[in-house]
Amino acid sequence: MNRRQLLIHGSAVGAGLPLLPGQPSAAANATSATPLFKGISFVDDGLALTPREYASLLGTLASSQDVLADYYSNGGLVEELEGTFARLLGKERAIFLPTGTLANHLAVRTLAGTDRRILLQAESHLYNDSGDCLETLSGLNAIPLGTGLATLDASDIRAWVERTASGRVETRVGVISIENPVRRMDHQMVDPAELTSICNYARERGIRLHLDGARLFTLPLHTGRNVQEHAAPFDTVYVSLWKHFNGAAGGILAGDSKVIQGIFHTRRMFGGSLPQAWPEIALVTKYLASFQDDYASAWKAADELIALLGADRRFSVRKVPNGTSRFLLEIPGAAPDRLVEQLQRRGIKFPHARAETGVFPVQVNPTILRSTPAALVRTITDSLAA
Repeated sequence: MNRRQLLIHGSAVGAGLPLLPGQPSAAANATSATPLFKGISFVDDGLALTPREYASLLGTLASSQDVLADYYSNGGLVEELEGTFARLLGKERAIFLPTGTLANHLAVRTLAGTDRRILLQAESHLYNDSGDCLETLSGLNAIPLGTGLATLDASDIRAWVERTASGRVETRVGVISIENPVRRMDHQMVDPAELTSICNYARERGIRLHLDGARLFTLPLHTGRNVQEHAAPFDTVYVSLWKHFNGAAGGILAGDSKVIQGIFHTRRMFGGSLPQAWPEIALVTKYLASFQDDYASAWKAADELIALLGADRRFSVRKVPNGTSRFLLEIPGAAPDRLVEQLQRRGIKFPHARAETGVFPVQVNPTILRSTPAALVRTITDSLAA
């Protein structure tokens, strides 16, 4: 089986993929009774491959072609993938890193140099979910702006830059870090006009720019602009390899050759050079190739699902303003935990309702294509009645 055949037979919405050589079928193994590639998730960014599914795909890949192993995250499949993402993002070079937390950290650390103040969104992953790594590990001063908002205000950026420059001790803002889309704001996009103003101002002042684009590849469908256009204003760009492209772990950081070259050494210093990273990223190229089409098809199905739910008075459904991969669902009178449990029994992974609002944050991904919108509505209503 060649690579193209593997892409077809192992597509994001396919089923019935071969198991590892010598592995017994589900019918012959009671402990493996769960069907492969049938589950539907309204929680995950990607396919949420189970260990059996991932192992099946990895085994098929390894048995159908010569897999080029890396050595301490250099060469082999890792180098190939780095080149692919550098081209897609319009950057000179890219580097694999084992986590997005490390990718964002090393990007900002490298870009900052001796200019130690960093401006970033208060709702960003880097500020909220990275354990103050910028301060603790790199001595940087992270200043959060725009609490409760996806988009930073360019006037707030200017005010902080001027405040920093006017201190009695000379201190300068070294980096502005932008997450787009913003996970904590239901995957909202940053306002493009405001972002352009911020980037232009940063260039005028010599401030470097980093993009946390973990979910960057969802933006083209919602903006009509390709990933290179979104990445172009930034010195460095991080993209997750597991969220949408179904790697086991890892991220890509892309930028100018001079910036990325230095990070190879910093990566090892931080313990981020895995002895062999290829099993983590071997499936990424396959899903990267089909992602834009799969994501567009998933949203076409999601729009049908939203229309069907909206026509039923038991449901209240709305899209996120400036949203990307999520919509919001309310079911007044439902027992949220019981609904989640009943859907799980029917092969659907469903988000828990938010305690403060009762809203279900529903994620759109290609697993929705494993059923039909009408069948999904029936399963949800049956689960409500159970």
